[in-house]
Amino acid sequence: MWRGSRRALGALAVVMTAATARAADLGTMKVGVLKFGTVSWELDVIKAHELDRKEGFALDVQAYGGNEAADVALMGGAVDAIVEDWLFVSRQRSDGVQLTFIPYSSNVGAVMVKPDSPIARLADLRGKKIGIAGGPLDKGWLMLQGYARQQAGLDLAADAEPVYGAPPLLTEKLKSGELDAVLNYWHFGARLEAAGYRRLIGIGEVQEALGVPASVPQLGYIFQESWADQHTELVLAFARASRAAKAIMLSSDAEWQRLLPVTRAENEAELAAYMRRYREGIVEHWGPEQQAGAARLYLVLAELGGEKLVGRGKELAPGTFWPKVSF
Repeated sequence: MWRGSRRALGALAVVMTAATARAADLGTMKVGVLKFGTVSWELDVIKAHELDRKEGFALDVQAYGGNEAADVALMGGAVDAIVEDWLFVSRQRSDGVQLTFIPYSSNVGAVMVKPDSPIARLADLRGKKIGIAGGPLDKGWLMLQGYARQQAGLDLAADAEPVYGAPPLLTEKLKSGELDAVLNYWHFGARLEAAGYRRLIGIGEVQEALGVPASVPQLGYIFQESWADQHTELVLAFARASRAAKAIMLSSDAEWQRLLPVTRAENEAELAAYMRRYREGIVEHWGPEQQAGAARLYLVLAELGGEKLVGRGKELAPGTFWPKVSF
């Protein structure tokens, strides 16, 4: 028995050594995330299922307190990748900073109202207080304004009362009745849905109405282009691990039970809402068609937000999308 156990342990050591060696083959991928952000869910799945090791690299997740800190970390080389939108990448490229993008998610926000709210359509927002997460140049807010003008002849910036603030604060103000509606990020909307609040309209629907399929992602992992080109196999391996993690999250409800403490969901209804909305944002296809859709959306956003939003670029900057990832 002892000799058999020793042989078994020896075999296990060989396997573990081989796995460790393979994880080091392509090196380490350092990804910067926001503390308690939803990107951490996918990266947790990668680590828990050793999808990084299976692809021959080691994933190192580093948490930051805000978007600016994560941006600085990427620019300074403290991390290899963060999650941002392609609008940010295009603007940086127009300013000479050569970043590039691979897709992460098509999840966007939604306008939420109380369950018993009399607001049933966009036109009902006239004269109402609307909380906006992300500030006056938030892409969802700009798209909503364009859609409201198109569909209801409504100038939301003038005919309603926008109130800008942090997502958790806006949620509390909606609950207390200080706001009539809130345009918030997708996971804050999901949390409200779990509590019985009503989704007036999703920004994905707005994007569709503006001529771009909701499946065209806005968010992605972004890299310094020179770094990505020097570490092509590592980036490709990470992209495969990312898609493998999403496949698990799409098919396995049990995986979401494991993720419950990571999501910080307060109950099963909240976790179910996270799971449903997260799955809606999984990018199934990425190639010329989706990239052309993003270029069309850029033109819409440039018209709505002007130079304050997009900078000097009149169109999506060439090279915004890293050409070596498609599916």
